[in-house]
Order: sequence, then structure tokens, then C-alpha cells
Amino acid sequence: MVDIANTILGKIVDRKKEEFAVRLKQRSYKDVEELASGASPVRGFAQSLLSKRPAVIAEIKKASPSKGIIRENFNPAEIAQQYEDAGAACLSVLTDVDFFRGADENILIARNNCALPALRKDFLIDPYGVIEARALHADCILLIVACLSDQQLEEMSKTAFEHNLDVLVEVHDEKELERALHLSDRCLLGVNNRNLKTFDVDLNTSLRLKALLEPSRLLVTESGIATPADVAMMQENDIHAFLVGESFMKQPRPDHAFKELFGVPTTI
Repeated sequence: MVDIANTILGKIVDRKKEEFAVRLKQRSYKDVEELASGASPVRGFAQSLLSKRPAVIAEIKKASPSKGIIRENFNPAEIAQQYEDAGAACLSVLTDVDFFRGADENILIARNNCALPALRKDFLIDPYGVIEARALHADCILLIVACLSDQQLEEMSKTAFEHNLDVLVEVHDEKELERALHLSDRCLLGVNNRNLKTFDVDLNTSLRLKALLEPSRLLVTESGIATPADVAMMQENDIHAFLVGESFMKQPRPDHAFKELFGVPTTI
């Protein structure tokens, strides 16, 4: 595992350990399993990504640790509707409270106002959070290789598949990609172009790692996609799936920002 001490990710993970202890006291594994079993049917996150080009995971995010509040007028229901109308393939919904001003209920709010599948965007450190994601009506979870051991990655991805959840595994470099490739090829691969230590963004990160994959393996590029030229560069290198949030959230109309960046995605 990469050393994430003294990074924002490290601080978030430390907080997640505290939060997990509190949540477990409030609701047992058994209780969460029961809630998960009664959740609405999954919508097929991975399949939705494969059905559009470009395939955009549009993010619903109020704030970030580095930028603070990004969107004052924050209405998850309205944003979800706008993203669907604009042609998004999927949603990414922040549920972290302390660093991103998210909320668990935002997943259900978003899903109730559109037909898109939703990723629970949070920093999961235990299978409990995976089961909880399904209880919150999520269709996919995020596993960040930098803050999880190989055993955790294996256990949590297995738990996700047992609950019919798709899995997006996020990596930042070649070493993390190598670890991610030991997981089931059912896992979606996401490349975060942001350096964990410096927070600098380099879109070439996605291009480098894409070159190490089988051509048929879908890769989601994350962070730093801000212009149509960025999108074109990715597509020229056979990267057709994107996770974008901040550039949408900063604009008065996220759907207009979506169309300016991606045009109108086509169904394939």
C-alpha cells in the first residue's frame, strides 16, 4: 500500500475508521443486511457505461476538501434530472459528510428522480460499508486501492458482487494498477489523474495506464477533464468513459456544462 500519511486521503481514512465504529454501534451487520435485502433492484452500472459513447459518470457533489463549498444551490433531485436529460450514463453521489458535505439519503433522492444507476462515492474501508451502500440503494461502489490492502480489496469486491453491486476500482499509478488487476475482471477500472501527494493533475496518467491494459478493458478517466480538447484526447486514445463532477457543479446549469463538454452522447 502507498503511504497516505499526511495526505488528505490519509485524514479521510482516519476519520472513516472513527465513523465506522460509531455506525456499527448504531446498526449491526445483520441490521444492514436486512436493509440491503429490501433495497430497490440494482440498475446495472457497468452495463450503462457500456451502452453510451462517451459514457459519462456525472457527479453530484456539494464540496471538496481542497476547494470547500463548490455549489451553494445544491439540489440532488434537480441535478440528477438534468444529468439524465443531458445524456449521462451514470451518477456518482457523494455520501461523505465531513469532507464533501454529502449525505446518505442523496443516493435515494437522486435515483428517485431519474432512471440512472448510481455509484456511492465514499471512502469504504470495510465490507460493512459495501452492504450499507446497497441498503442506501446504490448500484455500484468505489474501492480506492491507495487506502486498502489486497485482502480488503478482495473481500470488499466479493461482498459487492454477492449483493449485485458493480465495483469501480480506483488507481493512481502503475503499482496500484498491478494490484487492481489481481481482482476479478468484473471490476471496472478508474484512473484518478490527480497525484495524491501534490494534488497536481496530469491527464497523461490515464493514457499511460490505458496502454498497459488489454484493448477491450474499459477504463474510466477521473479528475481534470475540463475542456472538449481533453475529451477528444482521451477518445483518440480509446478512452471513452469519464467521471466528471467539479466542472459541472461550478456552473449554474450542470446540464448545459455537460453538453458543452461532451456534446450529446450516442447509444451504442
